[in-house]
Amino acid sequence: MDRLEHIFTLQERFDRDLAQRRQLPDYSPAEWIQKEVLAMVAELGELLEEVNFKWWKNPHPLDHEAIKGELVDILHFLVSMCLKAGITAEEFYQAYLIKNQENFRRQQGLTDRREYAAAREDKEA
Repeated sequence: MDRLEHIFTLQERFDRDLAQRRQLPDYSPAEWIQKEVLAMVAELGELLEEVNFKWWKNPHPLDHEAIKGELVDILHFLVSMCLKAGITAEEFYQAYLIKNQENFRRQQGLTDRREYAAAREDKEA
């Protein structure tokens, strides 16, 4: 089992345990995803607090462990949403590969979509 599959397995086990232990209602996948998006937004806010986004305050030293903890919290909700949407670790990985390649192509100017056109040096000059 690779690491991503292991994360998905652990999250699925946690989600089942949480629902049983807390006697959560039988939410639909859409309701679960809505709740998890809100939870992820809260976690993103906590991450933002860790990286000195408030320009009007004196910055504090970055806390690597706190940042890592917030990112892991975000990953928990992301993986949980994948599970609720019926997306496997392999499907998620393959979709990532496709999107990553597309993003590189966009930044290299290899797309017809004008909004992604980056300033490039003229190679014929």
